[in-house]
Amino acid sequence: MRELMLGNKALARGLYEAGCKVISSYPGTPSTEITEEAALYPEIYCEWAPNEKVALEVAHGASLGGVRSACAMKHVGLNVAADPLFTISYQGVNAGLVICVADDPGMYSSQNEQDSRHYALAAKVPMLEPSDSDEARLFAKRAFELSERFNTPVLIRMCTRVSHSQSVTEPGERVVPPKVPYVKDPTKVMMTVNSRNAHVRVEKRTLELAEFAENCELNRVEMGDTSLGIITSSISYQYAKEVFGESASILKLGMVYPLPERLLKDFATRVDRVIVLEELDPFIEDHCKKLGIKVSGKELFPICGEFSHNLIRSRMGMDVPVSAELGEEVPGRPPVMCAGCPHRGIFYILKKNRCMVYGDIGCYTLGAAAPLNAMDLNVCMAPPAPDCTALTLPWDGRVKNTALRS
Repeated sequence: MRELMLGNKALARGLYEAGCKVISSYPGTPSTEITEEAALYPEIYCEWAPNEKVALEVAHGASLGGVRSACAMKHVGLNVAADPLFTISYQGVNAGLVICVADDPGMYSSQNEQDSRHYALAAKVPMLEPSDSDEARLFAKRAFELSERFNTPVLIRMCTRVSHSQSVTEPGERVVPPKVPYVKDPTKVMMTVNSRNAHVRVEKRTLELAEFAENCELNRVEMGDTSLGIITSSISYQYAKEVFGESASILKLGMVYPLPERLLKDFATRVDRVIVLEELDPFIEDHCKKLGIKVSGKELFPICGEFSHNLIRSRMGMDVPVSAELGEEVPGRPPVMCAGCPHRGIFYILKKNRCMVYGDIGCYTLGAAAPLNAMDLNVCMAPPAPDCTALTLPWDGRVKNTALRS
């Protein structure tokens, strides 16, 4: 039965249908609903880990134990998980391992606009990018297949607009593959000669994945008018379809790393002009230019912020529809701490004592807003020292340590 489904819910459904048995995650908008929705399936063991590093290690442990596993986090969480990610890339998996990361163009609930595609390149692991809910479901299942076929973790990159939008999907049945026996392999201990040999295997794997990307169903060409060719992925594909329709040809990339060289070059020869439409960094654009393909990209579209249909129309010199006016000014509703939040009292004391507060991200950042005005800066999850946050008292230069844990 077809269903209108949130992107994150559809991704969770895909993990379920693929026979995933263990999900360990750390919450963070816009990724949180992936694990919340997966937890509704009694067949999947789900947990919130202390942090993203632990979440990935738990999921990898389950993979080594022979069952398909996954973890989910937001883009800054991938920074925390990067430590095990790079080594797991060398070690490989046993059963499939899928890592779901959700980027936040526009920074609706984040402290930066990080582009997670760079982690796929740096860690040398494949990355898939769904552009709607049904692709999120299907790509989750495809990711497990690729993970086991190429002995690698697979990244699925979501973004706020795909994660938190709804589109039609058609749920399928759950299929659980047989448990993979664990075989002790001393070459997976990453040190000296083992690591060197593993690096060689990873480079060979990357070449094999790049060859796979040339003809896989994840990447497709939709030919229209050949005067303009658009290379795109993720939600930008939806914008391209709505803005240009059949007046442009589109190369839609569902696998953004490794990228298919021959497919890109062939597409460029079939159109008169090529533009790359991608949010945040010029990841695909730079790859095209390295291949000698003449493309336009960030000279047309911004490197900062989220795209929209009208932004693309304006940057392409097209007519922009007039927005509807409400006719009256809507009062602002700034975010506030929840009623009864214990952080409110803590920030009140910090402000009362005129403390300099080196703060945390998340809802605690609201301590910087009126009427508390109690936070001076925020950086990341967890305090700068293992068990304390440094509070500087300006009037005498003293520093006090207090256990303000996030």
